Amino acid sequence: MTTHPLATDPTVRTTQDLIRINTTNWGEGRSEGEQEAAEYLEARLQRLGLKVDMFESAPRRTSLVARIPGRNPDKPALVVHGHTDVVPADPRDWSVDPFSGELRDGCIWGRGAVDMKNMDAMILTAVEQMLAAGQQPERELIIAYFADEEDGGKLGAHWAVNNRPELFAGATEAISEVGGYSIDIDGRRAYLLQTGEKAMIWFKLRAKRPAGHGSKKVAPENNAIAVLAEAIVKLANHEWPMRLTDTTREMIAALCTITGDEPTQISPDELVLRAGSAAAWLTASLRTTANATMLLSGYKHNVIPEEATVAFDARPLPGTEADALAEIQRIVGDDIEVEVSWQDIGAEAPVSGPLVDTARAALDEHDPGAIVVPYLLPAGTDNKSLAKLGIAGYGFAPLRLPADLDFPAMFHGVDERVPMESVVFGREVLATFLRNY
Repeated sequence: MTTHPLATDPTVRTTQDLIRINTTNWGEGRSEGEQEAAEYLEARLQRLGLKVDMFESAPRRTSLVARIPGRNPDKPALVVHGHTDVVPADPRDWSVDPFSGELRDGCIWGRGAVDMKNMDAMILTAVEQMLAAGQQPERELIIAYFADEEDGGKLGAHWAVNNRPELFAGATEAISEVGGYSIDIDGRRAYLLQTGEKAMIWFKLRAKRPAGHGSKKVAPENNAIAVLAEAIVKLANHEWPMRLTDTTREMIAALCTITGDEPTQISPDELVLRAGSAAAWLTASLRTTANATMLLSGYKHNVIPEEATVAFDARPLPGTEADALAEIQRIVGDDIEVEVSWQDIGAEAPVSGPLVDTARAALDEHDPGAIVVPYLLPAGTDNKSLAKLGIAGYGFAPLRLPADLDFPAMFHGVDERVPMESVVFGREVLATFLRNY
């Protein structure tokens, strides 16, 4: 078996190391491995002579922050952050051990290869490369690795912002995940730069009806499960209207520049379908979404339960959270209880300016002629937490990807993987960006 020439690259190796630390986060306060991941990262940063502030929000829910001085003390600091936790992975569904970090077909495989241990490794090795060469970033960097992002950051970035805000003093902007990767549009490579993200509402629908024996004849309106099922279908079938934000207007304009379409002559929904594997992401950025994710009811086969609940993940457009909740209640009806479990803000950062210009220049240096498209992430990142400190967040985890790789499908998907060449490219672009911004 021939060894891939990048198999020993430090970014590839670091991504593998991090994947092999099982940091599964099941939510509701249950997780593992975040302390071990933080200790691994702490040791690497300390070897660079950096002072690392490591802290726990709860036992073993460990995050860390380190500062790197910049050449220009007059510029505000930049937060460069990642999260160490991952969503669960059932090995029975995978073709590899999800925590093996296996190298196969030119890719690094495993849970976190995409979300987001690849970027964690790119940050660390870009900094190591820069400092080893005797270089400094242009501005002070605040390197942060948070726990608990996959459960809304309650015990990670949110906790840090609420309890240790001094760690981010002097910062005005941040970069992190889910942006900077390439997509194919009409045969041309373009890079999505995340300049905003939707809000988040995790809620439960609850139906209650009298309990009874499973052998009885019960009308659907008197069975909690049947009542809830009807509400689920109503919400699933609801067509949320399209609405453009500042970010998505810029995205549509940029896409039209690539395709040659006239923005007034093509619908945004039709246009984003030209974005190939990213079409589902971009379609979701144009409207509120609400998806059922977990069902719970009953305790015995022959008992009609008195209560049935379903969990939903709703992602409203920034600033529309209250309207979305009111619309959800209207759709399901007053007879269904809507209980919010967790809610977080949406945010939009400027789609132009020095940070965007430097990101574009860094990509162009390593991929001449690179096209950059701003977009609104339909999901969320720890940038939401930092926004509460007035820090504008961007997604810039630069990856040059094969046109036929459905990269967005890898987020929380089965057989998650990222090309080795992509993470090496990402490290070099990130290092260029950090030296120059």
